[in-house]
Amino acid sequence: MKKNFLLLPVLATIWFSVGAQTVSDPTEFDAIYMNWYNKDLSKDGIFGCSVEKAYNELLANKSTKKTVVVAVIDGGVDLSHPDFANKQWINTNEIAGNGIDDDQNGYIDDVNGWNFIGNAAGANVVHEHFEFARIVKKGDTNAPDYAKAKEFYDKEMKDQLELKENLVRFENILNSAKFILLNETGVKVKGPKDLEGLAPKTDQGKAAKGFLVERYEMGFVDSDLDLIKKQNSDFLDYMLNLEQDYRSIIGDNPEDINDKNYGNSNVKGPRANHGTSVAGVIAANRGNGIGIDGIATDVKIMAIRSTPDGDERDKDVALAIRYAVDNGADIINMSFGKDFSPQKSFVDEAIKYADEKGVLMIHASGNDGVNLEVTTNFPTDTYTGGGKATNWIEVGASHHLLDEEIAAPFSNYGLTAVDLFAPGTNIISLDTANSYSLNDGTSLASPVVAGVAALVLSYYPELTA
Repeated sequence: MKKNFLLLPVLATIWFSVGAQTVSDPTEFDAIYMNWYNKDLSKDGIFGCSVEKAYNELLANKSTKKTVVVAVIDGGVDLSHPDFANKQWINTNEIAGNGIDDDQNGYIDDVNGWNFIGNAAGANVVHEHFEFARIVKKGDTNAPDYAKAKEFYDKEMKDQLELKENLVRFENILNSAKFILLNETGVKVKGPKDLEGLAPKTDQGKAAKGFLVERYEMGFVDSDLDLIKKQNSDFLDYMLNLEQDYRSIIGDNPEDINDKNYGNSNVKGPRANHGTSVAGVIAANRGNGIGIDGIATDVKIMAIRSTPDGDERDKDVALAIRYAVDNGADIINMSFGKDFSPQKSFVDEAIKYADEKGVLMIHASGNDGVNLEVTTNFPTDTYTGGGKATNWIEVGASHHLLDEEIAAPFSNYGLTAVDLFAPGTNIISLDTANSYSLNDGTSLASPVVAGVAALVLSYYPELTA
């Protein structure tokens, strides 16, 4: 999974936008962001998708005709969240917990979906390498992507090591400034409010206050420092660490698409924050007096876990797509991506299979701010041997105001490579442990489109993908 935040690691002007604040009550967030993707430009002055307007005007006095199944292929979904009540896809041909493949589909106890990055004993893959690191680790210098992968690996390693040094230096200066003010004023600075009315008398104290004021005005939050330090550590210790072997937990051959007797029924997994937020935009219960309003009402979420912290493997993605199709998904949401796809043929064949079966596939364009006409964010709708999937939508992220920032600056774009943009900044959605969080990313824009598609299909099931 690609990095989902922006960082300017310059000591004098360091600024962070990382992680997500998690709360038990979403009204703690700025009210302007609550359900903004459902709002309408002409009525609300917010560049949402006019979902409320559709319900109130286009769909008034109409009833749904179909329950739409949306497969969320992600890092896991916490389907126990109260705002998902009755929104879980249930495999009615499977008896939960009996250890038998009742429906003989090859997956034991797959009541709500399947976990392709776990094993039968219940262990789960949490971290993984970036795909370019896997290519380098394999050591096949004659591989078509090896030279490019090595270039990516060397650059990322260099950048992360430099970032680690910058973070140490920045933290030292930050703590020094706070220590100076504590000694001089007796105030322990934890945030911008602590600086209000603070009047240090020495030049050193004034400089310390000035440094902190400038950082906070640029958007720095103290808790962000720990988050970015952790992500930097994760990159160096896990995603880029060639000494690690994560796939041994699974015990399969990841380069053999026919070696598919692996996984388990735990669709939540150890880190379901991302997937839970994705699914929440699509299906969180509307008008129930709690939380947020998802987009579609008559919808069920099929949870499929294939994406760890790091890059997903092509084989897992391919089998996840096939699982979704074979088990009745109408729509597949894929909020993940990577720079390399060494087993792209696996994914191509799965996409062709979904395309032939009339399943709509929706994919996030990625958060690197690049032109996808000149670079690639896998998976794609274009097949290696030529041709393209017909039932595929590639989604960029847009902003809530119709201004010069309508296209989110982090969003990938492309005249033909990206089909449309949808709300993807400051999206309040569900999180694990009955909580809510606010996030940015094309990962949230993609399920907005999936939710709208599910809404339309539930009322007009005669429509094709």
